Amino acid sequence: MTSMPDVFLGSIDLLLPTNAVAALLLLDDSRYIMQLRDVKPHIFYPGHWGLFGGALDEGETEADALRRELHEELGFTPRNLSRFVRLDFDLSAIGAGKLYRAVYEVPVTQMEFATFALREGLACQALTPRDILTELRVTPYDSFAVWLHYARERLAPADRNRPAPRPASGNGGAM
Repeated sequence: MTSMPDVFLGSIDLLLPTNAVAALLLLDDSRYIMQLRDVKPHIFYPGHWGLFGGALDEGETEADALRRELHEELGFTPRNLSRFVRLDFDLSAIGAGKLYRAVYEVPVTQMEFATFALREGLACQALTPRDILTELRVTPYDSFAVWLHYARERLAPADRNRPAPRPASGNGGAM
């Protein structure tokens, strides 16, 4: 078997960037349910933790794609989902065009979580924001989505006439 660093950094397999959807599967206790990705050379970030989800099929809506992916990967049909954020990627400079990853918030009860049947990936686990953001190897775009969700009340308002709260210390929140 090939080691994770070899597959992650040493692979020469072709990657196919596409528009995608992902689920912030959120338990009542504020933990996020994450997937440990397979160690395969043809996927993005093999062997990393990430959100469940995947590519949109031709003509498929984001919501339908996410429902399909959650059913395929976990045998789970969400009661409801709401779009949280869309991350846009301009990969034109490397010939891959413009793509996006739409991230949806999906509430999950403990009883629903207990029925998850992992059908894709190496593991499925409920993780704290601290684990995701500081302890584990997580896909960077999913780490950013979790951080945005976790820190959403701290972000400056879209109404630029209202002053944003001042940071307690540091560099003023520069990205």
